[in-house]
Amino acid sequence: MKGLSVLIPVFNYDVRPLVRALLAQVQQWPGPVEIRCLDDGSCEEIRQLHQELALWPGVVYQELGRNVGRAAIRNHLAAAARYSWLLLLDNDSRLPDDQFLTRYAADRHLAPVLSGGTAYEAAPPPETALQLRWLYGRQREARSAAVRQRAPHGQLTLNNLLIEKEIFCQLGLDERLTRYGHEDTKFGWLLRHRNVAVHHLDNPVLHDGLEPAPVFLQKTHDAVRNLVQLYQAEGLGADTKLLQAALRLKRWGLSEAVRTAFGLRREQVHRNLLSDRPSLRQLDALKLYWLLNELR
Repeated sequence: MKGLSVLIPVFNYDVRPLVRALLAQVQQWPGPVEIRCLDDGSCEEIRQLHQELALWPGVVYQELGRNVGRAAIRNHLAAAARYSWLLLLDNDSRLPDDQFLTRYAADRHLAPVLSGGTAYEAAPPPETALQLRWLYGRQREARSAAVRQRAPHGQLTLNNLLIEKEIFCQLGLDERLTRYGHEDTKFGWLLRHRNVAVHHLDNPVLHDGLEPAPVFLQKTHDAVRNLVQLYQAEGLGADTKLLQAALRLKRWGLSEAVRTAFGLRREQVHRNLLSDRPSLRQLDALKLYWLLNELR
């Protein structure tokens, strides 16, 4: 039977609970399983915490000397993987139950790429700083398989992705995208271009590591920059709602007026997004403002 390599990039997060949960389920996969954790320049405290992983049976733990970024570290992990199926997981994921690998094993015949999805806790976190990230996750990321399957390549995310190693290594992730965001956008486009089938499952992991709003906003800004980089260099991303809106405004000659109008209320928008009742419509407006700035 084909083996499974679980690939987990590690950055400043205690990955041991996730690895323990996976080790408890490895017998559910009909073949050998390895769990590879590669530290991408975490702080000394986290690295010391993870030293014990190197002693756990079935686990390969290694450290990079410097941070190489989200795309490069996944390429590193995939190249080193021993087995023909790869399961990509973020280090701040939590398994939903004790049947997570069972569902993947049962459905792996459906397509060479399977996406399980992401879920968020139903109750909002008590900390004000985490409200924005939780709300965005619940309303924009936690989608059922049926909804994601309507645009299977466009709804693909790298977290919780089961994929044949040969396909992943042939395409790889674009290491020029050194900032956060849209590595999955380009990878989904490459899969669609190669006519590689993607099948979405209701097998979500829980996103445990909610970032404070200022961190999330910085990552979102970085993702907008990456989107513009992909569009200007390769013509990708023109099918995203955000870029479509920006390009319409430019065609209509309204982009400068919108930028100016939003600039007058930017501080008000920031206050809302940092509050305990953030508005995703305000976040969308801020992303459009950032995008128009990048396209100038």
